[in-house]
Amino acid sequence: MSFPALVEPADELTIDEVRRYSRHLIIPDVGMSGQKRLKNAKVLVIGAGGLGSPALLYLAAAGVHTLGIAEFDEVDESNLQRQIIHGQSDIGKSKAQSAKESIAETNPYVNVIVHETRLDNDNVMEIFKGYDLIVDGTDNFATRYMVNDAAYFLGIPYVWGSIYRFDGQASVFAPTLADDAPCYRCLYPEPPPPGMVPSCAEGGVLGVLCASIGSIQVNEAIKLLTGIGEPLVGKLMIYDALEMEYRKLKVRKDPNCALCGENPTVTGLIDYDAFCGAISDDAAEAAAGSTISVVQLEHMLKEREEGTRDFVLVDVREPNEYEINQIPGSVLIPKGDFLNGKALEQLPSDKQIVMHCKSGVRSAETLAIVKGAGYADAVHVGGGVVAWVNQIDPSQPSY
Repeated sequence: MSFPALVEPADELTIDEVRRYSRHLIIPDVGMSGQKRLKNAKVLVIGAGGLGSPALLYLAAAGVHTLGIAEFDEVDESNLQRQIIHGQSDIGKSKAQSAKESIAETNPYVNVIVHETRLDNDNVMEIFKGYDLIVDGTDNFATRYMVNDAAYFLGIPYVWGSIYRFDGQASVFAPTLADDAPCYRCLYPEPPPPGMVPSCAEGGVLGVLCASIGSIQVNEAIKLLTGIGEPLVGKLMIYDALEMEYRKLKVRKDPNCALCGENPTVTGLIDYDAFCGAISDDAAEAAAGSTISVVQLEHMLKEREEGTRDFVLVDVREPNEYEINQIPGSVLIPKGDFLNGKALEQLPSDKQIVMHCKSGVRSAETLAIVKGAGYADAVHVGGGVVAWVNQIDPSQPSY
């Protein structure tokens, strides 16, 4: 199903703009009218990271005149494997400012508006107002649900994308464009259980996958802005980079959707952190009073070397993570082995169990399992190996 263009055409293109966008102008479906619509468009890209990087560059190159960037983070060296809008000299710089500078090099005719703040319930509606379209490049569920709800309340369509390891997904959510168009909650009524789906920082992502999904998002944005083709409204595009396979699934509007259904229960912004949960209730309960710092762990390791204390330090990350860095004296038992019960067979019953992961999320989840198995004095390390490298052993690489 095609939809009317989201924006009206600008009055004219300058001679320089005609030269720049000539390859668009000779496409019959785009032409002068379509390019003028792009010139008149205002698009907000949320995040200048993996998905936001290619999205921003291609939207700018395409001639979208006003680009908003909602990004609060700084450029880290680990970003450069996939976030192509940033370079080596940008490390430590604001991502939003770095992206703005790159866009200026790509297309000096683009007006960039920087929203250098974390999106939350207090500012999201105000930031979204005035934009014709939103491109969502966020990487956490709480923000995705907030973006979906705020866009719905404001009547702004948005293009969604998601990436993990070798897999990507993309869709367009625009319930205000058609009565039968679904929203993100129609596809995912509830977030996954806390700790069930690792983030890219925990599970990794193939760098080039960001370009694959980010370019699909821009393609959909151009179609919506100019009114050409059939956007992914009511469709979910799934990409498997290992198999080089694209699949397209039908997504139907859920009449029982909490947001856009017949009897909505979500009628305003909610507490999205509580809705999604960083960790499960069991993990939070297990970690309460059973969390130690890396400074405490360092002291415990010294006592173990002196023979005045005995415990088992368990690293619950994946083997490939263990190869990057590790806390000395740790034993690798991945989280999956705790979930299937195999790990409990490897734990001694006469020693205290100390657990850690990258940041403390996975170790809190496994701590709940261990405590449930009877290891009442088990603890986990808050901040995980990230805190260990930052505070105790900066000679090791971080990731």
